[in-house]
Amino acid sequence: MSDATGSPVEFARPGYWADACKHLSRKDRVMKRLIPQFGDACLQSRGDAFTTLARSIVGQQISVKAAQTVWDRFARLPRRMTAANVLKLKVDDMQAAGLSARKIEYLVDLALHFDSGAIHVGAWETMDDDAVIAELVGIRGIGRWTAEMFLIFHLMRPNVLPLDDIGLINGISRNYFSGDPVSRSDAREVAQAWEPFCSVATWYIWRSLDPLPVEY
Repeated sequence: MSDATGSPVEFARPGYWADACKHLSRKDRVMKRLIPQFGDACLQSRGDAFTTLARSIVGQQISVKAAQTVWDRFARLPRRMTAANVLKLKVDDMQAAGLSARKIEYLVDLALHFDSGAIHVGAWETMDDDAVIAELVGIRGIGRWTAEMFLIFHLMRPNVLPLDDIGLINGISRNYFSGDPVSRSDAREVAQAWEPFCSVATWYIWRSLDPLPVEY
């Protein structure tokens, strides 16, 4: 697979995946049924922090297909997708790629945070989840949900429970409550059996709604 610039995209597999699947299958009847349905498929990361966050901003409030189209156009503008290169882009060119004025502001703010060293990208691997979220939500256009997606898909943290994610709530409703409405406290209660692998269980819940793997 290659990215929008034609460069090969490297995917990484979490080292904890096999252990997580065994644990979840033992602890949770729904997971025991779901996990075998998806074979060797697993969570994958593109491995580049700036690109992952930029893609999440571009994709806000538009369909997956539209987001991919805009991203492909935007990604062709810089020679390489880096914070420093994005800061050199002309606003007119970014608008022509299909980005709104607000998303351009968000992308520039993201690039400034990376380029200036205002965020501790090199330390994220050793920081706990809440500390990383606190840094990320300080960037314009990034809320808690985006920060949690970053923890799951970029840092591949094993125990993130994104309670603001509609897919997770809908999937819990369908798989555990026969389609009845589910509250955040209901979701938390179900997820107690998933600890310490809530990210993995969430990924399988997403798969139960849409077999195509999610990537950020």
